[in-house]
Amino acid sequence: MTAHDSALGSRLREWRRRRRLSQLDLATEADISSRHLSFIETGRAVPSRGMVLRIADSLDLPLRERNSLLLAAGFAPDHAERSLDDPALSAARVAVERIIDCHMPFPALAIDRYWNLLHANLAVARLLEGVADHLLGPGANVLRLSLHPDGLAPRILNLAEWKAHLLHRLARQFRASADPRLEQLLQELRTYPAPSSERPPSPCDFVSPLMLATDAGPLSLLSTTTVFGTANDVTLSEITIESFFPVDTATATMLAALAGGSTAK
Repeated sequence: MTAHDSALGSRLREWRRRRRLSQLDLATEADISSRHLSFIETGRAVPSRGMVLRIADSLDLPLRERNSLLLAAGFAPDHAERSLDDPALSAARVAVERIIDCHMPFPALAIDRYWNLLHANLAVARLLEGVADHLLGPGANVLRLSLHPDGLAPRILNLAEWKAHLLHRLARQFRASADPRLEQLLQELRTYPAPSSERPPSPCDFVSPLMLATDAGPLSLLSTTTVFGTANDVTLSEITIESFFPVDTATATMLAALAGGSTAK
């Protein structure tokens, strides 16, 4: 058994466990024999690059984890990982910024794999007024900004509901990627003070809105997420655009006033 074989087998077994798949389940999904898969996991068989990618696809691994599986098998990564500032990604960067900036007067922002802020429009900046300086700055973490006692948490009227929503998303992301940094972030956020489970009257019953107190009055926002559906670059595959929309006319009017413009129709 070589070092590569040992590393690959260990990773495959771990991912099968995380996906709750038996060898037979995974072998059936990958259209190979369970005996062959067993040999790959124990190092008795050396898979081709195509076989590793087929297994990665059957495990529904994110691009970053597919690269790691290839490296464990002794192959070069299949997907590039560039900085968003790389000239090769200029078209994607412009697209992200245009979506966010054109969303005014409503808040929109882009985050990376770890929920670090990449870009935000002016509406977001105005809603963050009063947040402690230690939570701001380049690469500020959006989850800390939202849930930390020195962040937006004291102004979120339905904090228990919103915190549960964010932690559920983060936990699901960790299960998909097994990234220890995401697990650490999840553990940290769970230690933040737990609010009352009571929720104020919601302006709608079809989503769980973000209800935020401001000097101009309470805002009620529903959120949507946008991702690059055909990304072949690791960085792009991990970028999420969060766009917020007003639930009611009063919120739309207040956001337009904060932006110094007219109410969007």
